[in-house]
Amino acid sequence: MCSLQANSLSFTIVPEIPVDYFSKFYEYMNKFFLVPQKNRFADISTGNFSVSYSVLDSNGKRVLSVRASGSEKIDVVIEPLSVPVPEAEILRSKEDLEIAVNAFEDQVRKNSLFFAWREGESIVPEAVTGKENKSLRRIFLETQIILIAAFMSVGILLFLVIEQFDALYVPLVPIVLLAIQFIFVFYSNKIVARSADWHITERDPYIHILQYPLSTAMNDATKKLSKKDLTQLKQEIYKMTIAENGELDCGKAHDVFAKFGIDCKSEDLIARKVNVYDVVKRTADKFGYKVPEIIVSNTLLPNAAASGPSPSRGIVLITTGTFLQLSDEEIESVLGHEFGHLKGHDPLWLYGLSAIQYLFWFYIIFTLIRTSSTFLLIIYLWALLTLTYFVSKFFEARADLISAIVIGKPKVLADSLEKIGFQRLLYERVPSFRFQEWLSWDPHPPIYFRIARLRNLDDPSRIKHPLRQSAREVIRGFFSSF
Repeated sequence: MCSLQANSLSFTIVPEIPVDYFSKFYEYMNKFFLVPQKNRFADISTGNFSVSYSVLDSNGKRVLSVRASGSEKIDVVIEPLSVPVPEAEILRSKEDLEIAVNAFEDQVRKNSLFFAWREGESIVPEAVTGKENKSLRRIFLETQIILIAAFMSVGILLFLVIEQFDALYVPLVPIVLLAIQFIFVFYSNKIVARSADWHITERDPYIHILQYPLSTAMNDATKKLSKKDLTQLKQEIYKMTIAENGELDCGKAHDVFAKFGIDCKSEDLIARKVNVYDVVKRTADKFGYKVPEIIVSNTLLPNAAASGPSPSRGIVLITTGTFLQLSDEEIESVLGHEFGHLKGHDPLWLYGLSAIQYLFWFYIIFTLIRTSSTFLLIIYLWALLTLTYFVSKFFEARADLISAIVIGKPKVLADSLEKIGFQRLLYERVPSFRFQEWLSWDPHPPIYFRIARLRNLDDPSRIKHPLRQSAREVIRGFFSSF
């Protein structure tokens, strides 16, 4: 709920935290968000369930008054202290609150125990880690840009090695590598499917997520436990309650928790039951596609990805962390982005463009400028990969537009990106970091650019050439970061 009137703004935020954590949020915002940014905030005052402060402009002048309060939800009022105040400044202050809430929720998640399972499959406790699994699966997701970059790097290394022994075979290196790479791209859906934690079907569509935030005292106790002990705790909880009746029962689990110094309170549990198949099917129906294969990765890092050369050979991966942080509506918009990759055949297009670029550099540039200098070859590889990743930003930006056109909710997708990427959004406020993000080996444009672009999109249906428009806007965004 948001209202902008007479150059003032009021809105409400409902965090995914237990009620008795609300007072801790205001303490957290004061200590870790407001005080460290003395160049932006002044007149900070906190209460049991409130915080207020003034926002400073670039000259140190007080321009906005902000108050956030509430013990079950956060009501925010932003009012100008001088007239007029640019709307962008007011919206940036709104974003401040949203980033602070997302950061606090992230801290609560880091100090929580999680239980996730899929109906119809045996219980397999997730690994005790806050990081995404760094398996080969990541190579075959999205537009397979990591796979493309890996093959380019291997090509340069083989060029250096083979040329030392028999230069006759050097011209064959790119052709062989590109042929192997095409096979990997074409069968990427099959490769990703093998790494799934859970497979979602129409018959067994549900994923259950339970989060139990730990108090400071209990968290200190769990820090003394090894990963093996934490895994054992979860296994015992699963065996005693979840595996038996499909839900976490604090009464039955109390003895297990007590062994590890944890007092289980049912009112602190955060639970979600998600019909994953239904969410994916709704998205697929809007695109006019059959439901692709659906897999779930049991990791707390929020992420969704699509793989496969076409919609008919597609696979969609969603992490359990996505279900924790996003609503069904937000997940649908994120899936719209992933279906945008399938609709545009992005893996094949990017493979083709990178292949042409790779062959041009190898057969034309190397022929005209022969060199055995390792330094120059490293510079060449850096330039080639940087250009490849920059071009891939066109396709990621197009996937955002396709989601906005087909799903019809660009602002919901923007909100989802803000929740998932709040840390990067905060860093990208620094101009030098923004420029660095544009040239980084990341296929996605900077998140500030993606969010602003989606929130300024009034009528997605009028977009006729998403890729052409995305390329123009990405290039324009890059030059505006100077």
